[in-house]
Amino acid sequence: MTMTNRWNQFIYRLWSPVYDAALGRFFLPGRKLALKMLVLQPGEKVLLVGVGTGADLPLLPDGVEATGIDLSPEMLAKARNKLPACRAAVELIQGDAQALLVAENSFDAAILNLILSVVPDGHACLQSTLQALKPGGRIVIFDKFQPDNSKPSILRKTMNFFSSLFGTDITRSYGQLSQGCACVVDQDVPSLLNGMYRVMIVRKG
Repeated sequence: MTMTNRWNQFIYRLWSPVYDAALGRFFLPGRKLALKMLVLQPGEKVLLVGVGTGADLPLLPDGVEATGIDLSPEMLAKARNKLPACRAAVELIQGDAQALLVAENSFDAAILNLILSVVPDGHACLQSTLQALKPGGRIVIFDKFQPDNSKPSILRKTMNFFSSLFGTDITRSYGQLSQGCACVVDQDVPSLLNGMYRVMIVRKG
C-alpha cells in the first residue's frame, strides 16, 4: 500500500484515542534513550517532528523551548493534554512534516521519533528538519529500519502491506532516506526488538 497524508490523517484519527494505552509503554524505553542521547541543554530550541500524542513532551528537560509539529489534529489534541506535565515551554503546530514549517537555521536540535517510517516521503521529512536546524545542529532518530546493506524479504514486504494499513512502513532504510542529505551519523545504537528499532544521533553538516 502506498502511504499518503490523506490515509495517515484517517488512520491516526482512529489511533488517537488508544495510541498511548496500546503502544505508550512499549515505546517508552526507546523514547527515554533518545532523549538521553540528545543531551538537551537549558536555553536550547528543539523541534519535535511528528509529535503525535506528545509522548516525548514530559521527557523534555526544564529550560528547553520546544515546537511540536503533527499532521493529525486529533493526535495534537492528545498532546495538548500533556502540556501541564511538561517542564519545557511547548508550542504545537498542525502541519505536514515533509515541508519546512518553521524558520530555517533556527533550532539547536530536533527529535524524529517514529516519524520517518510514517510520513509518505521520509527523505523530504529529514531534509526539512535539517533546514530547520542551525549549522552543526543535531537530530535524534528513534525508529525501525531495514538494514542498509540488504533488501526487504518477501515476508517483510508482505508484512509491510498490513503495517502500512496501520500507518507505518517497515521496509525503509536510513541510508535510503538520507541519500543526498547534508548530515552525518554520530551515534547509532540498537533499541527495541533486537535492534529492529534503533536510536541515532545525526548532525547537520
